[in-house]
Amino acid sequence: MLLLLFILYAIALSVGLARAGHRSRVVPSSGAPRNRPRRVLIVGATGGTGRQLVAQALERGYTVTAFVRDPSKLQLNHPQLTVVQGDVLNYASVESAMRGQEAIVCALGHKRYFYPTRILSEGTQNILRAMEAHGVSRLVCETSLGIGDSAGRLGLFYTFFIIPVILPFYFWDKTRQERIISESNVEWVIVRPGMLTNAEKRGRFRHGRHVGSFFWTVRISRADVADFMLNQLETNMYLRAAPGVAWR
Repeated sequence: MLLLLFILYAIALSVGLARAGHRSRVVPSSGAPRNRPRRVLIVGATGGTGRQLVAQALERGYTVTAFVRDPSKLQLNHPQLTVVQGDVLNYASVESAMRGQEAIVCALGHKRYFYPTRILSEGTQNILRAMEAHGVSRLVCETSLGIGDSAGRLGLFYTFFIIPVILPFYFWDKTRQERIISESNVEWVIVRPGMLTNAEKRGRFRHGRHVGSFFWTVRISRADVADFMLNQLETNMYLRAAPGVAWR
């Protein structure tokens, strides 16, 4: 009986995440290029994906501002890198970091899994507010497979254990984050990776609306996710869409 109740709970949660997250209405374009920004603000720069974003953005020649709570965790020096200490929940610090930027890449995350939180959604709300205040047009934001029209696509292990047991509050806040982004006036791209790994960048992965599996766990390295996110600064292929990304 308890097992049946748990399965029903996991199914209900998956349905809720499907309904609450973003559901794509935009058909991806053929990939028309856009003017490449020069100055990029990276939020969540000390996380696993964030570190990759900073390193790869510098390799691509961007002038990077890394927005972090603790600058000592980044441990990276580069002539085109500025590290700004701040709290994404403090609008004034977000607004100050936004000045002079041309695009935002957000890999915001946290480890407060076991109680309700709005860190992702409220932090993203501050980012969008500051973007509109300073006329910054492009936002690329990392969320996850498993919400919106990708619900269930992290595989059975995530659908029936990891998300309902460990990450229900975290994923529910991700749905709010996606809704806030999709209802904004900026040029946005939501990137939904599979299970993240620290493997090397392969440069080969699937991306699009139907990425993932309802049965087995799909994976992708943080390095490849960062590569795909930075690509979205230079193309309109997934403008106002939420592609999944995972290895083949």
